[in-house]
Amino acid sequence: MLMGFTVWPLLRLSSRRRGAARVQRAVSASMRVFVWLMKSLGLLTWEVRGLEKLQPRGQFVVANHPTLIDVVFLISLLPEVDCIVKQALWRNVFLRWPVSWAGYISNESGEGLVAACAAALRDGRSLVVFPEGTRTRPGQLMSLQRGAAQIALAAGCDFRPVTITCDPITLYKGNAWYRVPDRRPHWILAVGDPVRVGDFATNGEPAPLAARHLTQALARWFESSVSRQQGEMRRETRPDG
Repeated sequence: MLMGFTVWPLLRLSSRRRGAARVQRAVSASMRVFVWLMKSLGLLTWEVRGLEKLQPRGQFVVANHPTLIDVVFLISLLPEVDCIVKQALWRNVFLRWPVSWAGYISNESGEGLVAACAAALRDGRSLVVFPEGTRTRPGQLMSLQRGAAQIALAAGCDFRPVTITCDPITLYKGNAWYRVPDRRPHWILAVGDPVRVGDFATNGEPAPLAARHLTQALARWFESSVSRQQGEMRRETRPDG
């Protein structure tokens, strides 16, 4: 509420393009404060592996989605990044102005959504997407939607994958926020090397088929990466700080 009536309007008092960048930076800063506060209160711990890979602009960041606050961690690491948000936020009295002024993309329409995301990437902006479309339920296989692949193919942009794991798992789909685990949860965000779109899109292949192949390849990549990271977390001693 405080930021809605002070910070966002002040940042908006500039050119449209520059104003959006400033609002995105403010959103990122607010999420860094949130993560810092949660860690300072002893509610969670977290670490990032390969942070330097996220520094270049114009990247298409895709991540798995095990917990409610995955987007908070990611945006806290990306000062200027576009993202897809629910159309319902445009009707929220406190959130509609920052999501609008930040230039975030509504998930309201399918074809328009892909075109808007591809345009952002072609314009040199970074974009973060969760290909699953919703949080994964523990013990279930990932089910990726084709939207991320369609965006990558339309923009001719490679994926920058980020694998997110949490141990013990919390804030997953169907889990109430107040049901806390027995021990402090620890998040790991591991930034991977680019997944080359061209390796999975054969010349002359119809776009729907290319999107299917690319989605399947991305799903296999995430399943392997998540399994490997979860194994490492079980073997390692969880940090206490």
